[in-house]
Parts: sequence; structure tokens; C-alpha cells
Amino acid sequence: MVVQIETLPWAPLAKCLQAEPDTFFPEKGGSTREAKRICAECTVRDECLDYALANDERFGIWGGLSERERRKLKRLAS
Repeated sequence: MVVQIETLPWAPLAKCLQAEPDTFFPEKGGSTREAKRICAECTVRDECLDYALANDERFGIWGGLSERERRKLKRLAS
């Protein structure tokens, strides 16, 4: 089942909706700096990260963390 991010109750408040999607899905080895800067100012960052962790999002920047950072967080939590 695919969930459209815009249908989540917190999503309309997400700052990423005002940015280019490519910012949050950089090419391998590309910079994540701009996405993380946007996330740092977002009021729903925690909800976004919770969503990504609960749904095992494997690509992109979610809640201010990269794929690698989310995997590390999950390992530390288990």
C-alpha cells in the first residue's frame, strides 16, 4: 500500500512541501545539507521522522536524517 505523504495529518505543515523534491532525494554521494537545513526549521520534523522509521523509508531525507542515520538510530533503539 502506498501512502501519499500529503494525506498524513501533519504533512500540510511540512516545510519540505515548499522545496524541490530532489533536495530530499539527492544522488548517491550528493549533498544533504540543504534538506537538513529545511528540516531543522520544520515544526513537524519529529512526526516526519517517526513516520519514516515506522514505515521503513529507505530513501531520502526524512525528519532531518539520511537513510544511513535512520538505520543507525534503529540499530541503537533495538
